Amino acid sequence: MPVWQRIYEEINDPNFVILCAAEDVGGEAVAGPIFDAASPTYIQVVDPDHIISSAFNFVNVPSAAWVDEEGRIVRIDEGTYSQQHEIGDGEHKISFGTDVYSPALKDWIAKGPESVHVQSAETVTGNIRQHTPEQLSADAAFRLGNLFREHGQSEKAEHYWQKARELNPDSVNFIRQNLTLTEEGSAGESFLKLMGEYINQGKAYYRPLDIEH
Repeated sequence: MPVWQRIYEEINDPNFVILCAAEDVGGEAVAGPIFDAASPTYIQVVDPDHIISSAFNFVNVPSAAWVDEEGRIVRIDEGTYSQQHEIGDGEHKISFGTDVYSPALKDWIAKGPESVHVQSAETVTGNIRQHTPEQLSADAAFRLGNLFREHGQSEKAEHYWQKARELNPDSVNFIRQNLTLTEEGSAGESFLKLMGEYINQGKAYYRPLDIEH
């Protein structure tokens, strides 16, 4: 967040808007202090039911869509890290993110539709992950689980959360959300293990970024 705030200030264009959504079932109580600590001046919303991820069929965070002045999506479904990061130590250290995404974003803001990073309508359409019936059912189960959790019915909440993960096992969002309720959190040992397994299996928890380094 602090890095995105710096980038937002560097761009300094009144026609450019960042809308940052915190997808966390903990709601304002969890996301609010994080926003407050970062002190961003761009728009922040809290999305406890993962409505945005569901609408765009994102499978992990952070992800984003670039939307132009006409309301058209010109890029979608990528790992939108502001810079490269490293977590873990020694043989467990994992590098993720990239330093090329934010320069590409700046290029788009400066050049608009002439930017080489703007994708065609056909490419964007092909990059939008189509919802399967199972994924739609998973989203409904996830929200139902959240409703039961909100009303203190933890057993039913866990039942529907588990059902959501079974219906959509590729949703890293569901897995990480569940980890937020554990002591280690969403970026602890379990998540590092998950990332390692994805890498070893050649699976991508993000679509490959087609921006030249």
